[in-house]
Amino acid sequence: MTELAAYASRSEESRGRRHAEPAPTNRSEFQRDRDRIVHAGAFRRLEYKTQVFINHEGDLFRTRLTHSLEVAQIARVLARSLRLNEDLTEAIALAHDLGHTPFGHAGQDELNACMREFAPEAGGFEHNLQSLRVIDELEERYAAFNGLNLCFETREGVLKHCSLSHARLLGDVGQRFIERTQPSLEAQLANLADEIAYNNHDIDDGLRSGLLTIEQLQTVPIFARHYAAMVQKWPALNERRVVAETIRSMINTLITDVTQTTQANLSAAAPANADAARRCGPLVAFSPALRAEADALKKFLFENLYRHYKVMRMTNKARRIVRELFDAFVHEPRLLPPDYRHEDAAAQARAIADYIAGMTDRYAIREHHRLFRMGNQFD
Repeated sequence: MTELAAYASRSEESRGRRHAEPAPTNRSEFQRDRDRIVHAGAFRRLEYKTQVFINHEGDLFRTRLTHSLEVAQIARVLARSLRLNEDLTEAIALAHDLGHTPFGHAGQDELNACMREFAPEAGGFEHNLQSLRVIDELEERYAAFNGLNLCFETREGVLKHCSLSHARLLGDVGQRFIERTQPSLEAQLANLADEIAYNNHDIDDGLRSGLLTIEQLQTVPIFARHYAAMVQKWPALNERRVVAETIRSMINTLITDVTQTTQANLSAAAPANADAARRCGPLVAFSPALRAEADALKKFLFENLYRHYKVMRMTNKARRIVRELFDAFVHEPRLLPPDYRHEDAAAQARAIADYIAGMTDRYAIREHHRLFRMGNQFD
């Protein structure tokens, strides 16, 4: 096993769990966190939650689950190269989307609009905060506590961003947003691994779906450069494999760049330990040149894939489903399972958001059918 760097997080130095537990006997504290995440119901439900394309649109498109696994794989490679804590990095990567709604960002945006419109005092909806809520409260697997009772470092790492008003309500994990310090280096790594994964794999899914073309992508410098190199290296290879080799090469370039840039940043800052690293500026980063290329790719995907008219049609339907479910439950809470009913209006709105956010794509569609579809039979 690679010896950890001085600035890596160490499980024996963790700030602990919300509820005290005996130390594990055959694994580290961060390994226990990872295992609890993998066994959580919210993690399994990610298999049927949208990344870009709704789950039933094709068997080979990414889902939130496969995306999370890809993020974890990239994050572990980076952590090992930089001698950071692989187990903590993996736990954060696997947990970062646990609070995501059905239908991806469309579901999140509509649920946020519903919450702000109906109960602004309840604080809107944001999937990072919901992931923490799943971890801390909503999972029901253990007799002694609600949630998964994860370590501070894992819980903190799930929160990529947070408003000051929310941060003040979150206790220890919100403190860094108030003090304007950084999360652990492992959390910074997981965040960048998330970006590497979704940018490159959304290219693959976009091409597979036919919504993107090679000709369009050749206007994006980072893709064009790697694609040309693969065509030159493998002139007889079919296009599907050329694309796969191109994406693999792009991911390798980005991982190498992050590793080299971050190592240079760490050498310059020379943090003595993990806490000292938090007090530095962001240390895990792309080089300026690769940052610009990654941003250009993100802009291209936003304009040509996420805003493609066929994706927008799906997005519009998804938002309508979420809105109509929310409104139906608000106007008649007895449509909800008993555990989700509350007398207080703000608490009721939050419970409805929890219920909808926990749905998979297909369950949300099925619930919408049950409530709104008229026919010869009721199901």
